[in-house]
Amino acid sequence: MKLSDFKVMTFDVVGTLIDFETGVLNAVRNLGGPKAATASDYEIFEPYLKARDRFYGRSSFAFRDVYLSLAKEAGFDSSDEIANAFQLSVLRWPAFADSAAALARLRKNFRLVAMTNADRTAFTAYEHTLGRPFHDAVTCDETGCTKPAPEFFAYNKGRQSAFGFEQSEILHVAQSQHHDIGIAKELGYTTCWIERRANQPGFGASPIPKEVTKPDFHFTSLAELADMVDAQYGNAALQSS
Repeated sequence: MKLSDFKVMTFDVVGTLIDFETGVLNAVRNLGGPKAATASDYEIFEPYLKARDRFYGRSSFAFRDVYLSLAKEAGFDSSDEIANAFQLSVLRWPAFADSAAALARLRKNFRLVAMTNADRTAFTAYEHTLGRPFHDAVTCDETGCTKPAPEFFAYNKGRQSAFGFEQSEILHVAQSQHHDIGIAKELGYTTCWIERRANQPGFGASPIPKEVTKPDFHFTSLAELADMVDAQYGNAALQSS
């Protein structure tokens, strides 16, 4: 199996392309007062995960309540003003340093489709940050559910089939074992795990999966994926010349 065998790459966005962990940590430490400023990653991520599970609504407005919940549990400063500022920070989460350039390279050879649990409002901000690389995008607004629900993948499968693409032609690229790699593999997709937390303990601000699923392809950055694609297409060009 080669990467060049596929025609479509579907991407998780938040966590794979957008560095939400840095976004959350910076916002909490900047807004949450002296205790938050010196809090460890774990001391922020633990109440964040509980709060996000409790308020798992559309990202363009749910994060106000997420902050109020995590701040209460962790003992950080909280007010309507701080919570509103945290909500706005969600739209400004940074991209990983390699994301935009790697996507631009991948776009030369593949149809790129975003599959994100973010809502359309938040995704629009992230797509702008990433340089608008996608040919198509599916958000929780359209599907009425979020990954790892199989219905999310079914919705996108039907959508891409309308453009003439079969499931066997799709490579699903993602960071989260819980939201993406496990369920995608179970549903019969070929998977590519971008292990953004390689060499770091635990799963950070992503839920712990029941088990770690072995992907078909495994990289620690998107740049590594793009490098392999470039090498394969370069070799193909040499062989056909």
